Amino acid sequence: MDVPADKPAAAVPAAKTKAPAISYISWTTLALMTTASVASLRPAPSMAIYGLAAIFLYLLPAIVFLVPTSLVSAELASGWNGGVYKWVSEGISAPMGFLAVWCQFAMTIFYYPSLLGYVASTLAYVFNPALASSGLWTAAVIMVCFWAGVYISSQGTKSVAGLSSMGLIIGTLVPGALLVILGMVFLGEGNPSAAPMTTSNLLPVWAGISSLVLIVNNFLSYSGMEMNAVHVSSLRKPPKEFPKAMFLAMGLVLLIFILPALAIAWVVPADQIGLTSGVMQAFDAVFSEFSLNWMTPIIGIMLVVASLAGMLTWLAGPSKGLLLVSRQYGYLPPFLQKLNKHGVQQNILVAQGAVTTVIALLYAFIPDVSSAYWILSVITTQVYLVVYLLMFIAAVKLRRNQPNHPRGFKTPALLLVCVVGWLASLAAMIIGFVPSSQFGGSSTLTYVLIVGSGLVIVGLLIPFLFYRFRKPSWKTADPATTAAID
Repeated sequence: MDVPADKPAAAVPAAKTKAPAISYISWTTLALMTTASVASLRPAPSMAIYGLAAIFLYLLPAIVFLVPTSLVSAELASGWNGGVYKWVSEGISAPMGFLAVWCQFAMTIFYYPSLLGYVASTLAYVFNPALASSGLWTAAVIMVCFWAGVYISSQGTKSVAGLSSMGLIIGTLVPGALLVILGMVFLGEGNPSAAPMTTSNLLPVWAGISSLVLIVNNFLSYSGMEMNAVHVSSLRKPPKEFPKAMFLAMGLVLLIFILPALAIAWVVPADQIGLTSGVMQAFDAVFSEFSLNWMTPIIGIMLVVASLAGMLTWLAGPSKGLLLVSRQYGYLPPFLQKLNKHGVQQNILVAQGAVTTVIALLYAFIPDVSSAYWILSVITTQVYLVVYLLMFIAAVKLRRNQPNHPRGFKTPALLLVCVVGWLASLAAMIIGFVPSSQFGGSSTLTYVLIVGSGLVIVGLLIPFLFYRFRKPSWKTADPATTAAID
């Protein structure tokens, strides 16, 4: 916001004027923060199906998507406060800015059911592994865990914010390292790998475009880098240190993604890997080999705790951004803007919970739990990719229209980087409409209709209706809210 010219800094005695101290962080710290927010064992089963080719399928989206989103979001975050709404609204238009912040929120509608579907399958190994394929069990766990999370978040609990780093250690680094080490010992004892590990298997077998569809899931695995770009101003030398932080984070993320996927491929045959239960299948098989079956429930609990901690950490984040924008510009009805006594957007969370409950019931009626999990993951990716398509366009237009606007970091070869990232995002969205070869027996038309309907209705139609029928009375922002946006 502009400062009035009639209020110069000299109005305050120079002796008492003291610039606020800047709390710098090292580029390695930023790399670890980024790793903690992006890396997870959850997508490992979907790539383990491809065996050694998982390396290629992780590297490709890292080069054409992870790097562009990291660099571009760093430039935007270092020049404009307010997140994707501010970037896109200034670069393109206010309606597109609302679409971007809506899609950033709406993707969670499908993300949490898929995340909690993984939790349900993992938790099944603590009680009864047979439950991992039960739709009723999965639906029940999704609803109980999500509504418990809504209640905790509505209480304004501050301690959940610190759970993400603990979740990285408890539910990702320790189990991941254990899985890889035991998998290597498994091979070292002379056991054959379930998936061939020869150079001829470095590339996936081409069986039509459907054989590469699972790569779409990796775009979602790498998403969220724009959330960490806000820390670019905390580096001492952003132009040099931010790229180093991002490349280190990319290396760590790739190790966390690739090695556990390979470990699963070593132990579990591809045709037996479940997309939601593959991690626990691998642990169960490895522990059985070493007579450590008693550790399976422990690992299951560790993975569940980490996933639930991540859910609580992010549950109110996207909805908070949508709330702030809506209160200032009147994009949502007052009912959805109301805060409870703890200052939490409880009505948005409850509305989201109602939709999540309906989606959870799909698990009870779709025979193959893995199919439901994959479809929800694809819809999540499709909706979130809209944010990146808009972000890349906004970055190019802002560089062209506001070249002298202060930026703490400038992306080298911005146009090329944005073109590569935009085309990769578009390609991922198109490929997402092709059913995976793993579900070749399913109806292609049904699959396309489900995914397309999810994208159009949730990602485009609903925000259009909110924007089209908004009223001046919906603007309920106070000065604090306005300051937070500007």
